[in-house]
Amino acid sequence: MLQSADVVVVGAGNAGLCAALAARDAGAEVLVLERAPRAARGGNSAFTGGVMRFAYRDASDLQALVPTLSDAELEDTDFGSYPEDVFYADIARVTEHRADPDLADLLVSRSNETLRWMADKGVPFTPTYGRQAFRVDGKLRFWGGVPIEVSGGGVGLVDALFAAAEKAGIHIEYEARARSLLADDDGVHGVRGRGPEGAFEVRAAAVILAAGGFQANTEMRTKYLGLGWDLAKVRGTRYDTGDGIQMALDAGAASHGHWSGCHSVGWDLNAPAYGDIAVGDGFNKHNYQFGIMVNATGQRFLDEGADIRNYTYAKYGRVILAQPGQFAWQVFDEKVAHLLRPEFYRRREVTKVTGDTLEQLAGRLEGVDPQRFLDTVQEYNAAVQQSVPFNPTVKDGRGTAGLPVPKSNWANTLDQPPYEAFAVTCGISFTFGGVRVDSTGRVLDTDDHKIPGLWACGEMAGGLFYFNYPGGTGLTWGSVLGRIAGISAGSRDIEAQM
Repeated sequence: MLQSADVVVVGAGNAGLCAALAARDAGAEVLVLERAPRAARGGNSAFTGGVMRFAYRDASDLQALVPTLSDAELEDTDFGSYPEDVFYADIARVTEHRADPDLADLLVSRSNETLRWMADKGVPFTPTYGRQAFRVDGKLRFWGGVPIEVSGGGVGLVDALFAAAEKAGIHIEYEARARSLLADDDGVHGVRGRGPEGAFEVRAAAVILAAGGFQANTEMRTKYLGLGWDLAKVRGTRYDTGDGIQMALDAGAASHGHWSGCHSVGWDLNAPAYGDIAVGDGFNKHNYQFGIMVNATGQRFLDEGADIRNYTYAKYGRVILAQPGQFAWQVFDEKVAHLLRPEFYRRREVTKVTGDTLEQLAGRLEGVDPQRFLDTVQEYNAAVQQSVPFNPTVKDGRGTAGLPVPKSNWANTLDQPPYEAFAVTCGISFTFGGVRVDSTGRVLDTDDHKIPGLWACGEMAGGLFYFNYPGGTGLTWGSVLGRIAGISAGSRDIEAQM
């Protein structure tokens, strides 16, 4: 291992690798410390679907990222547009207007150029046909503001970034767990840690922390998120245990953001305790908006159609966790079966039951009161406003009337067999609390001063997400701030920035 470097990056997920690449572009010698072994590299990023939200005007912006888009595809597809003001408004709305406006503006305004930079680095983008498009009136129509994903999903993303890093001559050390910062009254001067050969110490002019949140730390989850969060399953890596956050706080960083909040989703009930890279995000169950969700009492407990799935899925895991037994069942009939995404619902790992009648299905919903479930379906079916046309690509207003828990959109009666149901629990993706950073990724102390030599990016940077987030924003935020932090930390004129 190197004994010194211009820049040390702690963590080799999407944010850390973007930071490393940008610092290398600035002329710095860069060392990346990855806690995981090579086979488990990539942090939480490797477990994502690779979807990235960004501002775009029209299909020409997509062609810049996917130059292989054919004329036939362009003719057959309505990609829509996603202007910066709409992106910004979505962040403000779903975070209940608590998102730091400067960080939100940074994300939105730099999103397009950052994805272009990533494409230049060899990250392969492709349209999200399977995830975000339905055929309506003979044409594929995208919805939700996320028409682009990385080919190969999260694994494809990190593999491409690692390939770019290796090509650029960036030093990468695996199974190298950073444990503390070399810090004094004059700032941060490097990192201490432990690797396969024992303790190590690396001195550096700049340290960029990109070690993720604390979602894989059961104690911290319970301490900060609250009772019951020790029972949640972790969607991604087992290595995001809050080390980087604690290192920064020990060096005087200000804590910032929604420490009692997190990104959490409906996750297969029998998924393993931590993410399975072979399955990736396939344990997700994100088409709840086309059916109903019931808890152990057999009752609905949330508005499945409150908004487009991209704006509700990241907060509904918390709601499921609060139900009796920390589980729920998503229920669908044959009318909407074709709308269920195969990678989530048609794989062998799913926890699923079927029935030719509702009575038969009710008897197979493990842990659920069967009679109350049947009563719930009867009440729901009677309340559906069937005169309103159904349209899966927009909030169609096809709701229910008179129910204590309404369904605002995409309400269809459950009356066409066969019926199928999928058991879900809470899967936590990442935590929202972190450290305070400025618009260059510099970590700020409790007096709002820059800590010399210290930057942070990715899940570690608090202040952007509260309560919820727009789907696909996490990866983009990691890339945007990672690149900015890398440029700043990798500058030869580091002393002038302190």
